[in-house]
Amino acid sequence: MPAPFPDAREVHPVTLPDGSVHEGTVFLNNVIDHPRMEIGDYTYASDFDPPPPGGWAARLAPYLFDFAKERLRIGRFCQIAHGVRFVGASANHATRALTSFPFQVFAPDRMHGYAPDSRDTVVGHDVWLGYGAVVCPGARIGNGVFVGAGAVVRGAVPDYAVVTGNPARVRRLRFTEDEIATLNRIAWWDWPAERIAAARPALEAGDVAALAALA
Repeated sequence: MPAPFPDAREVHPVTLPDGSVHEGTVFLNNVIDHPRMEIGDYTYASDFDPPPPGGWAARLAPYLFDFAKERLRIGRFCQIAHGVRFVGASANHATRALTSFPFQVFAPDRMHGYAPDSRDTVVGHDVWLGYGAVVCPGARIGNGVFVGAGAVVRGAVPDYAVVTGNPARVRRLRFTEDEIATLNRIAWWDWPAERIAAARPALEAGDVAALAALA
């Protein structure tokens, strides 16, 4: 019998065999209320040393302040491992001046207007970010991407790529170009929960044709 489909409204969606909840795993949009972050349903993060209540935004994106110019957008059904960090554009220093020293940061009346970099960071749907991965300012990670442990991601990553290393490089694509186009067209992550639950055998088998038939 298949496991029950998770409830997107849960804070701690993982129940351990002894009946206790795993407090280090959370559905992020139920624990983060940040004006510069957008996180889709079912996207979770796991941490062996979970932050206190209200601390998940600062844990994952420590430089993304509520007055920042940029946004962090993460799609649905993403999986974020321990140690992953999003280094947003607000962490960047000016690079075209004679000095990179951020003088304005030390003047409270000018700090809000200081933004040498304002690029959004965007993560697609169904992305797996491995242990300790770092996502740099302005990164654009496509749907279905696997980011290897410790990878440092910058720039654009194509849909359904596997990337590893520093800097992260595409090692392979998980499916053929036609299959990737089909998966993006189907966009199963946008289906109602009941429909996704019914499609789990195809999803868990990696059967693009079977999923396309259900679509």
